[in-house]
Amino acid sequence: MKKDFKPYYAVIFTSTQNEDIDGYSEMSEKIEILAKQQTGFLGMDSARNTIGITVSYWETLEAIKNWKQQSEHLQAQQKGRQDWYSWYNVRICKVEREYEFNSKKTS
Repeated sequence: MKKDFKPYYAVIFTSTQNEDIDGYSEMSEKIEILAKQQTGFLGMDSARNTIGITVSYWETLEAIKNWKQQSEHLQAQQKGRQDWYSWYNVRICKVEREYEFNSKKTS
């Protein structure tokens, strides 16, 4: 573990989409750009196949709360419930430790 490691939070958004997702890609790009501008945002990982998983990383629970209430994000949430998602689940976790492997890392 890194010496300067400081615990942070992960928001895990797992979802399945409806068949008609018109406008989803554009909104997803816009929301990612907007998230990166938020105080306390640390990063994001995302993958989609049958099930989509997006994990965003935040410094504090307060930063997560502020992001959830951000006006354009609220609009995207509403559009998601109305049109794009057949199901989703949100989990918020505290990350107390991390490590990685990278076989391509150079010294």
